[in-house]
Amino acid sequence: MTSPSRRVLAGLAVVGTVAASFVALPAVAAEPETTAPILTPYYTELDLTGDEQVTVDDLSVAASALGTTSTDAGWDSIAVIDTDTDGVITVADIAALSQRMIYDDGPFELIEASVIDMQAAMNAGVTTSVEITQSYIDRIEAYDRTAVAEGERPLNSIITVSDVALAAAADADAERASEGMTSMLLGVPIAVKDNYDTVDMVTTGGCGCWNENQTDSDAAMVEGLRADGAVILAKASLDEFAYGFVSEFSSFQDPGSTLKVASPYNTAQSAGGSSGGTGAAISANLAGIGFGTDTGGSIRVPSSYNQLVGIRPTVGLTSRDGIIPLALSQDTGGPMARSVLDAAVALDAVVGVDEADPATSAQEGLVPESYTEYLDSDALDGARIGYVASMVGSNKTTARLFAEAKATLEAQGATVVEIAAPTGFSAVLSEGSGSTNEFKHDLASYIENHLAENVTARSITDILETGNYVISRKSTYQTREAVTEDKYQSWAGAEGTHTIQLAKGKDLVTAMLDDNDLDSLIYPSGTPYGTQSTNLRLSPNTGMPSVTVPMGQAIESDATITGAGVNLEFLGRDFDEGTLLGLTYSFEQATHARTTPALYPALTQ
Repeated sequence: MTSPSRRVLAGLAVVGTVAASFVALPAVAAEPETTAPILTPYYTELDLTGDEQVTVDDLSVAASALGTTSTDAGWDSIAVIDTDTDGVITVADIAALSQRMIYDDGPFELIEASVIDMQAAMNAGVTTSVEITQSYIDRIEAYDRTAVAEGERPLNSIITVSDVALAAAADADAERASEGMTSMLLGVPIAVKDNYDTVDMVTTGGCGCWNENQTDSDAAMVEGLRADGAVILAKASLDEFAYGFVSEFSSFQDPGSTLKVASPYNTAQSAGGSSGGTGAAISANLAGIGFGTDTGGSIRVPSSYNQLVGIRPTVGLTSRDGIIPLALSQDTGGPMARSVLDAAVALDAVVGVDEADPATSAQEGLVPESYTEYLDSDALDGARIGYVASMVGSNKTTARLFAEAKATLEAQGATVVEIAAPTGFSAVLSEGSGSTNEFKHDLASYIENHLAENVTARSITDILETGNYVISRKSTYQTREAVTEDKYQSWAGAEGTHTIQLAKGKDLVTAMLDDNDLDSLIYPSGTPYGTQSTNLRLSPNTGMPSVTVPMGQAIESDATITGAGVNLEFLGRDFDEGTLLGLTYSFEQATHARTTPALYPALTQ
């Protein structure tokens, strides 16, 4: 973004010439005519007009108050903008207020652009959603299926690009012109994993057997994104039916042929999975924000490999209706983004109770108005954070970065304590995924309620008969087809062993937090292009939320894979995503650990 001085001058120019002495204050609006977006406190705490954002109207109020002192009538209504606390409203205070506007008339840079950057540029008329959307489409066309290094593979991160995305962007631009910035996602291009139903693009699940699956409804989470004005740009590739961490898919390939997703930092390496396409696309700046799903690590693995922020929400915070399931005991969908702010804004759009997913009833009364309310750079100050030493592991890069992260947390005012693993903790980490015993049962429900009628592969047996799938997974499909209803019930039924263990895990880990007075547990999400033991099982085997955030990269002396990213994961209590986002935001602001993939620079004009 442009320098603060440009934003100040732009804001003051809009207000016009300000009087050098006090002018009677306009009445402060108690209730704005329209509901404005809720933003991180930095952009709301100096609001004077009651619409939860700083706009030209606030600058007008401030200009009218120029010269007001703390002894004048009406001081209480404008005292909040006395940021230098000298007891008088001066031009310096108005300049400081201007900094809180979502408005920037300087050059717009697409690479690493946040939602704030996009909204500020669109509000200033520097760019439009149509232009931003077209720029992402151009980058997908230039980079996604083209190898950038000899002998290595392309990203292969996108399966389908929407042919109505530009029309949706034009609608967002028209809404902004008539109503202003109605949402922080207004006009922002989004890529969703290709297991989310979309009415304007087929939903393949990464399988060529479902190339024709054009559903007649959106997934509930996609509905939320569209309601907030987001542009659904593309469907991201994934490991077929979200089975594993490789991100190999057969969609729109000849039967027997497949593609694998590459890391944008090192295209000889995997982007992780199963949400690998989302991870690679967002990291390489092929879309603004992405969405994945996570059963046993499928958001957090590609987030770590691709230096992204990933949120695995509490099971029950986001509806799974309209998402091809893997194992509903542990499935959850969430955002993947280049910053904590973007992830929090995206999460706001997709939460809510949905009758079609009974698990969401548990969130009633526990969801804040906006998760961005928690984004405070000082959130770590006074926090108490625990870790279990055995979860750090011995990988040289991971151990070094964890030690550095611990020091950073402490430097920001957090108390970081090593805690002993209680009896039963190993059982939580060793409980398996439901992906084998639940897939057949849960897939049948999706097929009945969502799969397009013209799709003939309507069972695992049918899928195998097409020959149009990842052939190396044949035995995996056969194993899952062999699961009987009795076996499913003994595993995932009300009295099933898995169901009971997940409940025990939730109770045990919640008690770990409570007994040690902790705000969060932390642990590495992985190693350079690898996983760290069974760390990723902690969140799915408790249903509790976690947020993973970059903590650094491998260096040559580590003797691992130089440049590879490794993330730090924060786990917390059910429906306490706000606290986790505050802690990770504070950590992110202290480290700025994410790097931009050099292999995918800005396109030349």
